[in-house]
Amino acid sequence: MSKSIVELVDNLPDSGEWNNLSGFDNTIRSLTGETDRALVEKIRARAIELYANSNEPYQGAVKLYQLADSADSALGATAMANKIGEKIGFLSFMSRLTPKADTTQTIDLCVKVAIELIVFCKLNKISLDNVGSFANYLSEYKSESLMRMAALVCADGLIPLGPDFIKVAQNTLSSLNPGTLQQNSTFQNISNLIPGANNAQKFGFVTATFASAQGWMNNLVVSRGLTPATVLGNLKQYVDVTDDKLDYVAAFLDMTTNYYEHTGIQTVARQLIDRAYAETLSARISFS
Repeated sequence: MSKSIVELVDNLPDSGEWNNLSGFDNTIRSLTGETDRALVEKIRARAIELYANSNEPYQGAVKLYQLADSADSALGATAMANKIGEKIGFLSFMSRLTPKADTTQTIDLCVKVAIELIVFCKLNKISLDNVGSFANYLSEYKSESLMRMAALVCADGLIPLGPDFIKVAQNTLSSLNPGTLQQNSTFQNISNLIPGANNAQKFGFVTATFASAQGWMNNLVVSRGLTPATVLGNLKQYVDVTDDKLDYVAAFLDMTTNYYEHTGIQTVARQLIDRAYAETLSARISFS
């Protein structure tokens, strides 16, 4: 384990459009409403203990969220959150960017959706056999978890694949074979965690997971009026881009954002703190 959950949360940027909690003690106070220093320290100590236990799901969950971003950000750059308010001349990046083919982009999108389901089930001790219930899980998302999935829809769906990204991805998946999936670096990194005895079964899991999330993603797009144009309009506040360069925009976002890891760490911290708080209160009652 390279970093504790405290270090991970303390190092999160504090800018963002949602309740972007950063700083571990601050997160404890915000989530529990507790201000007593001694109690906060006990919650913190229990959370650290839980996270350090490799038999618990928390380290593995953070690793999966990091893997979801690692392939995209392999070329490295500063996180987009740190670029807010700074003007970036987009054309200067052109020589270093290569837009992904629809096949690669589709696989990345679908594997990230599969990662989301795997992590959710691990954190909540739910069997991965019940893929069909994923839309129900997503309907309960809020705060950083909802932000993560909304960013996935925009950055990995709408911008690179267009307004019909669900249909495009579905059609692309139907034309692929399990061997194609094996060539994707993100899939390779998490293959051992995807249910299935072989690539064909693992490919079936990824396909089924994406299918189960389609209705929720479509509802999000419709209810929020999301289109490539509206997403690009908001993006122009931070990056100088043009409407006819969406492939390059997608490549740039892949290079420079770590939204999955950022919000994933927050999700894990929330779960840890909620559990540590409940266990700390229970222990106090037992000894009173």
